[in-house]
Amino acid sequence: MSKELLEIKYWEELVGIRTYKTKYSAQITHWGLNDVKILTSDDNGVLRNKVKDHVAILEGKWKSITSTKEAIRKLKEIDNILLHTLEIDDTVDWEQLKDKKKFNIPSPEKGSSILLSVIAKPNESLNIEYLIKPSPIDFKPKLSFLDKMFASKKVIKIKEADLQFEKALKDWDQSCKQIDQENQLLKNKFQDELLQYEKDVERVKRKNLEDVKKWEKVKSIFISNQEETNSKVEMIKEMYLKLEPSSIIEYCDLVLNNSQYPESFPKSFEIDYNSESKILIVEYSLPTIEDFPTLNEVKVIKNELKEYHISEAQTLKRFDTTMYNITLRTIHELFEADTVNAIDAISFNGWVNAINKATGKRENNCILSIQAKKSEFIEIDLMHVDPKTCFKNLKGIGSSKLSGLTAIQPILQISRTDKRFTNHYDVADSIDRSTNLASMDWEDFEHLIREIFGKEFNSNGGEVKVTQASKDGGVDAIAFDPDPIRGGKIVIQAKRYTNTVGVSAVRDLYGTVMNEGATKGILVTTADYGPDAYDFVKGKPLTLMNGANLLYLLEKHGHRARINIKEAKENMR
Repeated sequence: MSKELLEIKYWEELVGIRTYKTKYSAQITHWGLNDVKILTSDDNGVLRNKVKDHVAILEGKWKSITSTKEAIRKLKEIDNILLHTLEIDDTVDWEQLKDKKKFNIPSPEKGSSILLSVIAKPNESLNIEYLIKPSPIDFKPKLSFLDKMFASKKVIKIKEADLQFEKALKDWDQSCKQIDQENQLLKNKFQDELLQYEKDVERVKRKNLEDVKKWEKVKSIFISNQEETNSKVEMIKEMYLKLEPSSIIEYCDLVLNNSQYPESFPKSFEIDYNSESKILIVEYSLPTIEDFPTLNEVKVIKNELKEYHISEAQTLKRFDTTMYNITLRTIHELFEADTVNAIDAISFNGWVNAINKATGKRENNCILSIQAKKSEFIEIDLMHVDPKTCFKNLKGIGSSKLSGLTAIQPILQISRTDKRFTNHYDVADSIDRSTNLASMDWEDFEHLIREIFGKEFNSNGGEVKVTQASKDGGVDAIAFDPDPIRGGKIVIQAKRYTNTVGVSAVRDLYGTVMNEGATKGILVTTADYGPDAYDFVKGKPLTLMNGANLLYLLEKHGHRARINIKEAKENMR
């Protein structure tokens, strides 16, 4: 518990007139709970134990309140996943992507003066002065009356004085020599200290110069990296404005990475973009049921914290709603951020990686799929929609209860083998390593389609017959599926195209299905379809297979090939 929330004041006072007994008191205030309590006792130790017990109760209450608030916050955060994004402008701010940090490492050059000031410059010592030179006058003998009367005594005194003077003069001369030696030592010491000082100063200056060079190098690298980062942002921006496909993908990746979700939710996705059809495909990893919080309330019961969780039914319901909300939110964010109108439609596939309760094995299943046109989606008021109803109204595919994790076939999926978007394709050896389906002979293509669909339907006891073919690179065939529930007569039409298949071809197929009394129609192309084509098939017994789907079908039955639209177009020139 924070000390700022809890305040304890102790005091003691004398009670009784005669006994002078001491009463010990304490006031415990919890500002968070707005709780004030005064405890008393005749014994200080007992009082402190009472305070300790009461503080424990307050801690339990406070923890229950904060835990409950946090649990409610987490649940509310999930429930507001869709509404949260409506308050945010999802457009990428190019300026915010730039590195505008300042180089905050101070130059060591300014610190050199401080380092130099620490080095004390030696002071030259003053020379030791000579003693006063003895003077004959100072040694002039003092003659008494007798000395003056007796010449011998006078001579003796004068001689003694002369000797003393000579000795003093000799001692003075010796002291001058000693002083000269000491002064020379002081001078030599000063010269040594001065030389050491100059060396220390030079060392600091040299070290500082090296530090400055290192600092300038670090600063240069910092500025270079910053300029490179900002230059890359500008380059991506320029390429994005020019609708360059890889930049569209990178831009959309930025948009989804900027989207904030609860910490327990995964944030993993793959994005692909077809510049011809202007369709963006998003393969999104959705959270599992285990990622959803269930704690709803925490209570203190008999001084113990007890947790209360929402029911399993409530969790499953919240899971389903959240899946729809994430789907709509992702599509909204991408359309809102599409300032250059590079995206006409978005195909969103939601995947959940979880344990299959029936097999005990982990499976990664697509549980919902939707393709939404921008012109249609931006007219929706997401603030007031029911997410599931909105999803179904957009012809989204998914089981009635998403929590069942029932796998469904995505409407449009990122190809793991078709490398058209990267101008590189896997080559199979069972047909021919150089075979490009988009430019192969139309008769070879006709037989390939008949054969591969024959294998697909023969596995269930069906058969495929070619009904007509044309030199435009397409083939019409009729498949007969004996399955009593999903079977019947199926019309198959293939288009060996290098351009996006328009809605007119899909309408033609639908007309053929109606005229033939068929139960279903399948349109196969080496290229891809436009948003109008995918929009047209919603709610109709039609299946659209693009080049990626065709390569997958070939691989499923042991055949490999490649599709290179660019190469095919060049061969047609």
